Amino acid sequence: MGEGSILTLLGIAVVVVGFMARINPLVVILAAALVTGITGGLTLPETLAALGKAFNDNRYVSAVWLVLPVIGLLERSGLQERARALIGRIRAATAGRLLLIYLVFRQIGAAVGLKDIAGHPQMVRPLVAPMAEAAAENRLGPISERTRFRIRSHSAAVDNIGLFFGEDIFIAIASILLIKGFLEQNGIVVEPLQLSVWAIPTALAAFAIHGTRLLLLDRRLKRETAAEAETPPTAPEPAAPELAR
Repeated sequence: MGEGSILTLLGIAVVVVGFMARINPLVVILAAALVTGITGGLTLPETLAALGKAFNDNRYVSAVWLVLPVIGLLERSGLQERARALIGRIRAATAGRLLLIYLVFRQIGAAVGLKDIAGHPQMVRPLVAPMAEAAAENRLGPISERTRFRIRSHSAAVDNIGLFFGEDIFIAIASILLIKGFLEQNGIVVEPLQLSVWAIPTALAAFAIHGTRLLLLDRRLKRETAAEAETPPTAPEPAAPELAR
């Protein structure tokens, strides 16, 4: 490896140092890209041109920068409160049932190639988690912070599981091509359609297992809330007397 090739690794060092220093991630990534390009032998205009081309070739990135500010404005205008009020009118709703419905939506969407239609920033944080919390409060009354964070973690897990096991059913997905390439390197020739078909049993098993966990979630939350209600509050410790001066 030549000296120029080694210098290009400075971009990784910039990323590590930038994140450790808690600098804005966008600034860190941009600085790392500039360092990598310049140390790799490109001029500054060539490096900027390469960044612009990559941005233009991946237009979905620009959509992210449009969606996230919109979600932020909606949250500031009371999106989570509206979501809580909406689910509060549905008496049959529970946290487990709501998350099970979202699991169906997420897995089917990923299976037909709509993996970017939902996700943590655009669905879980502003809508799914607040609605699940409101559904739990409708059934259990006020919930503790521990219970609230448990519901939020399950909300995030539902999105991850639905996407992970659903996207492999879609034939034109990067993971299918990665598996196909890896198998071919080891002398196993398979068609992408075969991989997609054999991903269906796994997806169904994942849905059955995690769906059962979600249906049992309501019982667990009920037991934890009842146990917390029976636990007497801890009396504050008396303050130590001040020493005479």
